[in-house]
Amino acid sequence: MRFIVGLFLGVLLAGCEQHVAPALDQQLYVWQRQWTSAHAPALSDSRSDFSTLRVLALQGFPGTRWSRAQVDPALLKADGRSLIAVVRLDGQLRSLDQEQVTAQILQVVADWQARGLTLSGVEIDHDAGNARLPAYAEFLKHLRAALPPSLPLSITALPAWLDSAQLPALLHSVDSSVLQVHAVSDPRLGLFDPEQALKWANAWARVSDQPFYLALPAYGVALLSDDGGAPVVESEVQVERGGQRRELLADPRQLSQLAKTLREDPPEHLAGLIWFRLPLANDRRAWSLTTLRAVARGDVLSSQLRLSFKEQGGLYDIQLENRGNLDSPWPAQIRLKAQDCAGADALAGYSLQQSANLLTFTRLRDGRLPAGGQRAVGWARCAHIDQGGSHVDP
Repeated sequence: MRFIVGLFLGVLLAGCEQHVAPALDQQLYVWQRQWTSAHAPALSDSRSDFSTLRVLALQGFPGTRWSRAQVDPALLKADGRSLIAVVRLDGQLRSLDQEQVTAQILQVVADWQARGLTLSGVEIDHDAGNARLPAYAEFLKHLRAALPPSLPLSITALPAWLDSAQLPALLHSVDSSVLQVHAVSDPRLGLFDPEQALKWANAWARVSDQPFYLALPAYGVALLSDDGGAPVVESEVQVERGGQRRELLADPRQLSQLAKTLREDPPEHLAGLIWFRLPLANDRRAWSLTTLRAVARGDVLSSQLRLSFKEQGGLYDIQLENRGNLDSPWPAQIRLKAQDCAGADALAGYSLQQSANLLTFTRLRDGRLPAGGQRAVGWARCAHIDQGGSHVDP
């Protein structure tokens, strides 16, 4: 009888246990062509949350022009994470010269290894149209044969390839694929659609019998009008032209929800998520690393805007702080109760309206305050500022 009761309780407890979905592998693209002093802290602060670095190594452009990214091998060696060299072959290339392109890639691999870097793979990023997929597959077979057998080969892939009967053959020529689900359509429609991304991931799982990853956005772009034609896209590199810019930004909350869905019910063969791109401190169109890490971990996201004041001899420096883990737009308006102000002014991005016992700072342009960041809003010389009477409007 005791055995039966114990067996029943064991079954009951097993039924009550919550299923914990395995964590998805999280990786990062490092996509800067020129490395700076900002890379060291960004790599250090990202190490605990992202297993692998996929680093832009080489770009091929029309006209047989090649450009190598100026990476810092000492930093990568000290970082110690798995390292994949990414070769970007421009989608406007009319054809791929197998011998020439393979020689360029093998030279980069050899040069990186000579500088003390241990590669875990090579990734080819080439936005080939569907009509060119057979030729692309032949090139990949040629490259696979030329690379050391121990060095995995992967490709960045487009959802449009799902319409091609050549896709299975293409995928069989590589060891894994990275399905890009951001910035793959008209930029005026937005950078990212989480529902469509999930549909693409499930469709890819039905075609691929090898591991695949999803490349997800952690950045924004600006669209510049071009006399009624296709908009000019400005991302990490500023376009030297005037005109109004329409800012688009991938929503961290949307990406966090998608990542949760994928963790709880991953498509077959999904091996992980790769975030584009490693944010540097001066990268104004990338999420902050604090926000990216929170999304990758599945933390609850929130912005916590607070005003702080530094006062000396009646002169107040007014600062806005974001103590949350979610980057925040600059607030539309900030109102301060103040007494006997002899002078005050707003700093860049805000204007000031001053009335009896009230200072009102109004946003003039859009901007973002990164999680954990702060920015000066203005100053005031007053007898007293009521810090408890301040108000920040979203």
